[in-house]
Amino acid sequence: MVNLGDEFPNFKADTTIGPIQFHEWMGDSWAILFSHPADFTPVCTTELSRVASLVPQFEERGVKVIALSCDSVESHQKWIDDIKSYGKHTCEDFPFPIIADEGRTLAVQLGMLDPSEKDKDGLPLTCRAVFILGPDKRLRLSMLYPATTGRNFDEILRAVDSLQLTDNKKVATPADWKSGGDCMVLPTVKESEVASAFPKGFSVLTVPSGKKYLRVTPQP
Repeated sequence: MVNLGDEFPNFKADTTIGPIQFHEWMGDSWAILFSHPADFTPVCTTELSRVASLVPQFEERGVKVIALSCDSVESHQKWIDDIKSYGKHTCEDFPFPIIADEGRTLAVQLGMLDPSEKDKDGLPLTCRAVFILGPDKRLRLSMLYPATTGRNFDEILRAVDSLQLTDNKKVATPADWKSGGDCMVLPTVKESEVASAFPKGFSVLTVPSGKKYLRVTPQP
């Protein structure tokens, strides 16, 4: 199990683009690893098709994406034809790799098994995990969905935008924030520093407690 802030394991794996060493595959990029219960399953097919459509947006953000499913590379390659057909993708080469984890080694190591969902042999399926990693190879965000619930990849893009913004600016993003929206000044920024730190200006929201902690500023 990997906790927020931990360095992500530098595992070796067979993938649809050949063997990889994970950290070397990442390079200096951000990365997203997202897992799937099995090949040739309906929800997984919709998800990988959606990510294939979003690859240009991930690339704009300097993010590499890689999937994982508990089947062989050979199975993945055949499944890709279905994914491309479903999404009407015309690319000759699939735009991101898929890891083979037939023995569920990575699924166990990374805490990605869904005990309530079993395959035909009675083994737990891999849940729909999302791991977002920074260029420092550390885990910045994780989400775990059950096998029956497909992910919202617009939310994953939004989370990446927030992580990258707050990595460099002294702000936090509020509920339902989207890129370009107002942000909250971090509580660690002293009152005497706010004006110089946020030249676009800021406002302090009045609350019954009288405390001046709700400081809002345009996105830096």
